[in-house]
Amino acid sequence: MIYPENFEEKVGFDKIRGILEESCISTMGRDRVHKISFCSSFDDLSLSLEQTNQFLQMMQFEPAFPAYDFIDMRDKLKLLTTEGKSIEQEDLHNLNTSLKAMEDVRVYLNKLDPEKYNELIRLTVDMDGWEEFTNHADEIIDPKGEIRPDASPFLLEISRKIKSHEKSLSSKIQQTLSQAKKSGWLAEEGEITVRNGRLVIPLKASQKRKVKGFIHDESSSGQTIYIEPESAFETNNEIRKLRNEYYQEIKRLLAEFTNWLRPYISELIEDYEWLGFIDFLRSKAILAIKINASKPKLFNEQRFNWQQAIHPLLYLVFKEQNKQVIPLDIELNKEQRMLIISGPNAGGKSVCLKTAGLLQYMLQCGLLVPMKASSECGIFNRIFIDIGDEQSLENDLSTYSSHLNNIRFFTQEVNNSTLIMIDEMGTGTEPQMGGAIAEASLEKLYEKGAYAVITTHYANLKLMADRYPAIVNGAMLFDTARIQPLFRLKIGKPGNSFAFEIAKNTGLPEEILNKARIKTGKTHLDFEEQLQSLEQDKSQISEKEHELKLADELLEETINKYNKLTAEIEEHRSEIMQKAKEEAKQILNNSNKLIEKTIREIKEAKANKSKTKEIRDKLNTEKEKVLLEQKNFRKNHHKSEKKQEKPLTQKQPEPIQGPLNPGDSVRIRGQESIGQIISVKKNKAEVSFGQMKMQVPLNKLEKIKAIPKDKKQKHSMYGNIMESMQKKYESFSATLDLRGARADEALNKLMHFIDEATLLGVYDLRILHGKGNGVLRNVVRDYLAGVDEVKNFKDEHVERGGQGITLVTLR
Repeated sequence: MIYPENFEEKVGFDKIRGILEESCISTMGRDRVHKISFCSSFDDLSLSLEQTNQFLQMMQFEPAFPAYDFIDMRDKLKLLTTEGKSIEQEDLHNLNTSLKAMEDVRVYLNKLDPEKYNELIRLTVDMDGWEEFTNHADEIIDPKGEIRPDASPFLLEISRKIKSHEKSLSSKIQQTLSQAKKSGWLAEEGEITVRNGRLVIPLKASQKRKVKGFIHDESSSGQTIYIEPESAFETNNEIRKLRNEYYQEIKRLLAEFTNWLRPYISELIEDYEWLGFIDFLRSKAILAIKINASKPKLFNEQRFNWQQAIHPLLYLVFKEQNKQVIPLDIELNKEQRMLIISGPNAGGKSVCLKTAGLLQYMLQCGLLVPMKASSECGIFNRIFIDIGDEQSLENDLSTYSSHLNNIRFFTQEVNNSTLIMIDEMGTGTEPQMGGAIAEASLEKLYEKGAYAVITTHYANLKLMADRYPAIVNGAMLFDTARIQPLFRLKIGKPGNSFAFEIAKNTGLPEEILNKARIKTGKTHLDFEEQLQSLEQDKSQISEKEHELKLADELLEETINKYNKLTAEIEEHRSEIMQKAKEEAKQILNNSNKLIEKTIREIKEAKANKSKTKEIRDKLNTEKEKVLLEQKNFRKNHHKSEKKQEKPLTQKQPEPIQGPLNPGDSVRIRGQESIGQIISVKKNKAEVSFGQMKMQVPLNKLEKIKAIPKDKKQKHSMYGNIMESMQKKYESFSATLDLRGARADEALNKLMHFIDEATLLGVYDLRILHGKGNGVLRNVVRDYLAGVDEVKNFKDEHVERGGQGITLVTLR
């Protein structure tokens, strides 16, 4: 659902549609462009974006696509469904040409790499070949669209007769012409010409009775007549008769072809629709090339995280002027679903809003968008916008009234999958009242779970970010030194209108500005500074929360590994016990057999002393063997149990009272991991948990009795965590070699490398990417530029690798 009706004109999509139409080479493609509509189906959008992206890749990296002769024959074919209708000669030529073009496209697509272009190849699965039709058409017409003389035996015979008669006629006319020339009867042109389809000669009007024949025409001046000699009458009449038979044969051939074609017309029309879709895909790919668009990551949820997004129309205008568009980084998600953008006038707030609206709409129309391919995009079921002046004299509607009508509609129709964009919310009436209505309306939209991008100058809307967790401020940055906007969006803090600075820069007298400052009051001026300071503190807290989250994730990962190992040990222990029981049973069985055998032998020896003694000695020997086996089994079994038994829990040390000082052993309240204080500053302490250091508020820590290091490692499961961290630190290399890797593979390795270095506290890094054509170097630097943990980066010294190596320093 889109609101208002002129949504496309408001965000500029009508101009995007116009560019697409210009890129089409057929009416079939343009029809598709006219039918573009907003879509909220994840599957349909995923397919559409992938098809367009593959077509873009094909146009950029594969041989030239056969984009020619996409002739729309749908209406002509529909007429032929009526019995008695026959295809015209020109239409047959166009049909033949376009079917061959269709076949060229099908063959081209089927030759593509099926792994890279699977969706394009899938488009040809239901396509039928029309070679039989084109072969039949080629028998009737030549490549120029003319009827072949040998299209049928009868036509060939007629053609030969016509040529023979024309030759005879030419000879007769030439004789008369020669006689007229000698006699001086010819007009100035004096050559054989054609009038009413018959060969004639030009005579002077005064000499018209010198040659017997039929006058077909005369010149405008009346000085020249065009006469058909009497000797040519019969031959000309014969030629006309033959030509009539010739055209009747052509009609018969075309009617025969049409009757043969008629059963397949519906299939043909479907294939022309397919050709139109190919033309449409091509136009979308051409648009993507023009605006430098790419396919972002698509998610079936309401959110987006755009990197380096630009307004496509602004990009095209600036490109002609050799100017650069400042890219936009913007994010909305469940935790941060309403963005309040503030800043100076002409600072880019409205452009930012229009960029968000246009790009999201383009995406949900199946178009690639100008932003980094690593950007994340979601899907909204509804997009509403309130921007521009909608006052109407006919409807007695003021600008503010129109805004209120839009707000009323929004509050009634909005849901948790709606994206709303409102420009200068609350303006158009008395500021205090307008701000209050705007705030109350925004609260209602917030309650309904809507997502929103809103621009404003009102401080009460900026302050809502402190009361509502899913509302965040954004500022359009301003260069206070040069008194000019930077057109960059900074999310996380509110913007300043810089009204006095801009007024001063425009030349407004200082006297007026001073009076304005007095009227405004110092309290209001300080308010903006306090608001900026508040947002900075909020940003720092968010960063610390992120650090804690990373630490918790590491702990959870380590605990999961430990639990998995414990489960494996228990599983092996059960196996060992089962094996032990089986071996003991076997020993017992062997012993019983030995005793029974001994008794039997004694009975058989009939108590012979020497024989009995020999049997007893043999029994003792076997007994010693069994005892030795039993002893070895117990020894090995005991070792296995001892080796696998590890305590899972341990009584934690009790907290003790006293001030917190560097060197004290502490733990975070409610957790078991034990660390050591490194330093204390104001109300925070820097605590070391093995190789991991964290800033923790003092009121979150509790002091405990120091535990000897060897005891902690032996008995605490968290000792294993620190040991794991130590191993990670020891095995970590501060140099990452990306040479030879693909761009996506290199980016993935780089992300993990930076994350691990940040976690382990390694601040100086080297990244080897080589020089080559600079692709890997650009990928690396684009990523590093957007990572907050990166303090700076630069090329290595020329003698040590230069531009082939990037040195990185973390904060």
